[in-house]
Amino acid sequence: MRADRLVSLVLLLRQRGQLSAATLARELEVSTRTVLRDIEALSAAGVPVYAERGRHGGFALLPGFQTELTGLTHDEALALLIAGSRRGARAFGLGSALASAMLKVVDALPEGYRDTAAGAAQRLLIDPETDLLSRRLVADEVPDTIVAEVRRAVFAGHKLRIHYAAAGQTPRWRTVDPIGLVTVREQGYLLATRSGADRTYRLSRILVAEELAEPAERPDRVDLDRAWQERSTRFRTGGDQVTVLVRVNPARREDLVGTALAVRAEEADADGWLRLEVTFQDPRHAEWALWQLATNAEALAPQWLRAALRNRAAAIASRYEAPSES
Repeated sequence: MRADRLVSLVLLLRQRGQLSAATLARELEVSTRTVLRDIEALSAAGVPVYAERGRHGGFALLPGFQTELTGLTHDEALALLIAGSRRGARAFGLGSALASAMLKVVDALPEGYRDTAAGAAQRLLIDPETDLLSRRLVADEVPDTIVAEVRRAVFAGHKLRIHYAAAGQTPRWRTVDPIGLVTVREQGYLLATRSGADRTYRLSRILVAEELAEPAERPDRVDLDRAWQERSTRFRTGGDQVTVLVRVNPARREDLVGTALAVRAEEADADGWLRLEVTFQDPRHAEWALWQLATNAEALAPQWLRAALRNRAAAIASRYEAPSES
């Protein structure tokens, strides 16, 4: 761990010149005291780090010092920088490792390419946190300790014991055979098997994870993309699914479609609204989704859904009736 930090410290000084101890501490996510100890270790190892005293002082490398990392072209490094800008690494607890790797990628370029590649990467934004309507993408918050334990079991091919809180159920322990990790729209998932049956676990619902010494029962090779597609298909076509005919304000179409499992048909009404036939996982899912849209949507069928929404609205109206005068 310290060796990686020392390399990152050298690369920061190479790429950005003189930096204060406070700035280095912030970039490396350590204390200033740790930075000072690392500077001493670098000096002892022969790395030419020197200190500038005073208000605007800091640490720098002697001119001409460079590491020997070669082999990347401008476009290759740019591709890696763009890939590194994606937030999937955060979902798997690899954010700090990614930042360190990106420093090394930039440093691997010939000097003539270094500034242009970094500048080009700054002009490309991949998967911003909000869309054009300022709707924020909500990322799962998963403790690094849990992600790290899950990740170790996946890579080592060991069984994994998890304390899992499934939606609407009491958390309980499960022992699974991990297959791989998938991130979709800022949400991380563990693909696994349990007693030979396929299982998919949302990382944010894992409360405790323990890697076991016992080897996992799983194939040597796996096509994660295919496995994910198959599980997604089973999810969309399983359970007590319901199909709903709904009218929706075009401005809220994406909100409706984003909560539905599938859109079976769509056409425009004469008044400019849209008429969609959509599928939901179960009746409760359908009622919840239509309720979120308030007066911007109307369920046309089935009748039980109209009745459920009407009863819910009546209960709300009753709750907010003006108090009777005494």
